[in-house]
Amino acid sequence: MVEAVLIDLFSLPANSQNNIQGLLHNTLETIEKCSATHAPCVYVMCCQKQGSERKGEQEFLLPALRGFQSLKRRLEVVCALTTAAALYTIKQKLDEKDLSIIKVILPSLRKDIMKVYIDHLFTAVYQFEFEDLHMVSDCENLQIPEHQHEGQTLSSQDVAVIQNEIQMYLESLPSLKGELTILRSSLIPDDIFLHGFTTRTGGISYIPTLSSCNLFSSSKRRDPQVVVKENLRRLANAAGFNPEAFHRVKIDHANAVCIMGKTEPHNYDGIVTDQKGVTLAAPGADCIPVLFADPVRKACGAAHSGWKGTLLGVSMATVNAMASEYGCNMKDILVVLGPSVGPCCYKLPHESAKEFHRIDPKCVRLFDSASPYIDIRRATRILLERGGILPENIQDDSITDQNQNITFCTACHPDKFYSHFRDGTNFGTQIGFISIKD
Repeated sequence: MVEAVLIDLFSLPANSQNNIQGLLHNTLETIEKCSATHAPCVYVMCCQKQGSERKGEQEFLLPALRGFQSLKRRLEVVCALTTAAALYTIKQKLDEKDLSIIKVILPSLRKDIMKVYIDHLFTAVYQFEFEDLHMVSDCENLQIPEHQHEGQTLSSQDVAVIQNEIQMYLESLPSLKGELTILRSSLIPDDIFLHGFTTRTGGISYIPTLSSCNLFSSSKRRDPQVVVKENLRRLANAAGFNPEAFHRVKIDHANAVCIMGKTEPHNYDGIVTDQKGVTLAAPGADCIPVLFADPVRKACGAAHSGWKGTLLGVSMATVNAMASEYGCNMKDILVVLGPSVGPCCYKLPHESAKEFHRIDPKCVRLFDSASPYIDIRRATRILLERGGILPENIQDDSITDQNQNITFCTACHPDKFYSHFRDGTNFGTQIGFISIKD
């Protein structure tokens, strides 16, 4: 059943007020009649003229809105200068109520246009159905068909105009949760490398578990790619790298490594390069974003190391790729472990904990319990040292000067970091990034 109804009046001319009021009244009447037990949230989207106030723009709709008592508390009018602004505002309202099944009632000529906006501003979490504004006449229109697959008919130029409108609107939004903050390691020389680890501040993502600088989008989350792209643009501006030359690992929770310039694997958790100006990144939301730098051979890498990848040796696989591809000496490679879930919080089932216990008993706390605490950072360090990385060339939470520590526990710091362990399935993602300066 429909959870929300969006009535799109955005493109209707202001000189047809009587017609608009009639259409809106009839539409609301149908919604109210068909929703005796559970009235959906109703959002009326209309155009705000340049220089006018939103309140004034809404006044001409008041006659059509009167009398619908059952919808009164669930009816809102959203006026904005652009479709992108209006639709994004409505998305925020939907997300506040955790609604995802939406009926869109709109003029038939707006259908293909609206689909482009929705494809960019929403994810697969949401389900939409479209109905012509003049055809809303019976209760069956408030049921969602199981399958809808209609292609877009807009030209590529039309789509580009919409994309530009969305981008400009998102760029105009203020940063949330304060300024964008980047953590940097003193171990990696900043005259050769540009690097950092992001926190959750300074972006535009507004959903509580994603706010605000979420840097990963998926079909299972409510943050669309355009929002993540805008967060990345802001990060790139602050850090000084080119977002168009940005390469993030394609997570598989394994140990495959991508060599920049060679055939890209389908999935990989490590990536290396010796190309200047190319930014490599590894995400983390409890898993460790690991950065690698060789100031002698001027090569770098990034790896995503979760508990599975740690056991499979993804960090050493990345180191070995740097050695084999660029002639790096193990003694020259610097490794920094970024924010990740700490042994204070992270648990695994006993069978999985056994694997970490085999690496070193100190990697496991309360080993005899059903779900022991695991130190994936310690395990990563041990495996790196066994592989030939010098202990002093690894930075993690074991450093003596805690003022230099950047390997914070993501689960313990909800104000600074995202955490899958803490936040559940709709979690945000921070990254570690590195590049060789030109």
